[in-house]
Amino acid sequence: MSTVLITGTSGFIGQALARNMSRDHDILCMSRRRPDPALSWIRGDFASFEDLRQLDAHQIDAVIHLAGVTGGCLERDGMLVNVEGTRCLMRYAIDRGCRKFVMASSIATVGFQDPAFRPRQIPIPDNHPCLDRQGYGFSKYMMEEVTEYYGRQNPEIDVTNLRLSTVCPDDAMPALKEPGPIGPWALGSIALMARSDAVRAFAMAAEAPLRPGVRTMNAAGPKAWTAAPVAEVLRGWWGDDVDLTHFEQPGHEYDSVFGVGRIAEELGFVAERLPER
Repeated sequence: MSTVLITGTSGFIGQALARNMSRDHDILCMSRRRPDPALSWIRGDFASFEDLRQLDAHQIDAVIHLAGVTGGCLERDGMLVNVEGTRCLMRYAIDRGCRKFVMASSIATVGFQDPAFRPRQIPIPDNHPCLDRQGYGFSKYMMEEVTEYYGRQNPEIDVTNLRLSTVCPDDAMPALKEPGPIGPWALGSIALMARSDAVRAFAMAAEAPLRPGVRTMNAAGPKAWTAAPVAEVLRGWWGDDVDLTHFEQPGHEYDSVFGVGRIAEELGFVAERLPER
């Protein structure tokens, strides 16, 4: 049985993930609020070396890093928490001998918070560059760069950055998106996963055999959360600015706007909760 440190365990995904993984692993929860009285909990801030020292007595085999500031944050908060905080956490864990890291990045890394965003390629690949103008996506991209930096320093570590889609409660998935005007976070409204699928993705990444290197993967469902064909929705947003021919091919009319081939191939993960049309 391995020891897994999970940050952000008082959050929506973290609570469920900690309970799920506690069946097979010793789970250490790190958050500012206690997530579950049945689990080992360290009150603290992952961005503080002083708080991280509370973990000195534990041999940590893997870190799942969920904590951070979310979309709409101030640029300064994003950089201090998502970037510098992640650096502190990884530096501490690497120095203590941990080699396995699973990091919660975001599909917003590409920059779709701004309605002016246009992807360079769609379906959007795992390595699509950051085009963010607002700060949150940039902070997540820089978090990924921190993992790349530590991967160069420490070629023996295994890091999986999951660019996570919008996650919703299993029993409260939203209505399928109809064509309409574009707004902020538009792509996030049609790239959805149920929480149970998100939990499974993080667990599978953490439990995968150790393979040194840094990998970044889109973690989204294989189908877009749309009532109409994807090309119709996206053309209403972007006109002819983006090549939508993929979604006009027979059998691909409702494909995800984010490529999910790599996560399926490398982790065996495919989201199970799909849109019902």
